[in-house]
Amino acid sequence: MKIGNSPDASVSPAKADTASGRKAEASAKAVTTSAGTPTPSAQVALSSTAAQLASSPAAGDGSFDAAKVERISRAISEGKFTVNANAIADKLVANAQELLSARNNKH
Repeated sequence: MKIGNSPDASVSPAKADTASGRKAEASAKAVTTSAGTPTPSAQVALSSTAAQLASSPAAGDGSFDAAKVERISRAISEGKFTVNANAIADKLVANAQELLSARNNKH
């Protein structure tokens, strides 16, 4: 039974999905070079603050603790990770106070 006067009523949904999938594949392939690496499609400019942070000594000092991240990830996936809301609240308040005092010192 036909419903409506859609010009594409003769195209089955499976064929339409396949055709749109091919278009998406073709456009995705067009974005990569023959070597398989993506071609640049956007330019990004860092603010002076972001550039300063990226070049700061703390940016690459190895302060990232991969073992700790793994332990926390495992605890989360096993359902054993508990959140200490009081500790989070205390640190949020301390950070806010630090930011406000730094802001007040500038003025």
